[in-house]
Amino acid sequence: MPLLNTAIAAHGGLDRWSEISGLDIRVRIGGNLLATRFVSPRTRAFDLFVDTQRVYATLSPFPGPGQRGILDGRHVRIETDAGVVISERDMRVGSDGRPERRSRWDDLDVLFFFAYALWNYSVTPYLFTWPGFECREGEAWRDQQGEWRQRLHVVYPPEIPTHSREQTFYFDETGLLKRLDYTADVFGPSARAAHLCHEHRGFDGLVFPTHRVVWWRFSSGRPFRLMSAMEGWVDDVRVRLPVPSSSTS
Repeated sequence: MPLLNTAIAAHGGLDRWSEISGLDIRVRIGGNLLATRFVSPRTRAFDLFVDTQRVYATLSPFPGPGQRGILDGRHVRIETDAGVVISERDMRVGSDGRPERRSRWDDLDVLFFFAYALWNYSVTPYLFTWPGFECREGEAWRDQQGEWRQRLHVVYPPEIPTHSREQTFYFDETGLLKRLDYTADVFGPSARAAHLCHEHRGFDGLVFPTHRVVWWRFSSGRPFRLMSAMEGWVDDVRVRLPVPSSSTS
């Protein structure tokens, strides 16, 4: 698919993405949307590890010093730095594939939201080459600043935890990701987002947006810029390569 190929090339290229095993990322994230689940909207700083070959991520420290949060598929757990499990949960989904919604979140709910979101952002658009993804190029679209964007409509396989199974991604003429639209199902059908990506930088041969702002989205597609829902920053990215297997004679 021409657009997907262009997008992957702009973010480092398929060969580079295929040869790495993970990413160590220094991130900051926070936002007003969290307050709707009685969670502090303050900005938090994390050391994030993302496995680029399967759905797995760790956040440290989380929720406090000496602890870390782990996402493994749809299973989340919080453990001490020594590996002692403090709490864990399998995040349930309904018959429609949407996650169970809870009106008041605990640390495991926050962990699930942060971890699956950051994992998705970190491996897009390379993720769309995985089995089960359905991608379709849409018509070009002009944003409020008059810039033309190429659109890619993506349907996620049900086993991938993400905001919503159907999402739309917007790329500039060079293939850089500039925006994504989705509904954050963990919050409900009214959580329609226009997620804007800024300040792309290169790290170890890969390219990432280092500033993201999530706005509420009108049905027309226009972002409602009065108050952001979420905001995040990437401060550093380091690539992990597979550890060579040792052989004995």
